[in-house]
Amino acid sequence: MDTTGKHRAVYIISIAAELTGVHPQTLRVYERKGLIAPARTGGMSRRYSEVDLDRIRRVQELTSQGLTLAGVAMVMRLEEELRIVRRQCDELTKERRSTALVPIAESQSASDEKPSG
Repeated sequence: MDTTGKHRAVYIISIAAELTGVHPQTLRVYERKGLIAPARTGGMSRRYSEVDLDRIRRVQELTSQGLTLAGVAMVMRLEEELRIVRRQCDELTKERRSTALVPIAESQSASDEKPSG
């Protein structure tokens, strides 16, 4: 796992709870349900990253809209799948554009060379 930037797990559970406005026990429930997966130290203490805090906030947002934790898990799984599909689509679009430009350019230069008449 990336240990720099937003992925660096530095917050202990009490700080993560304070930063996100949830009780530490709620964070433990979220972990048991698979909604978050904080890093662990050698002594098995939880450490939360900014990415974890963002996920916690998203869970809070969805539950405040009336979703159950099972519903939240499904929504978050679908959101991740959508991100993956969009990334793949973007890559394919870029690839298609780069390969499509060559034949267009070649066909235009060939048509410019044809004599009219």
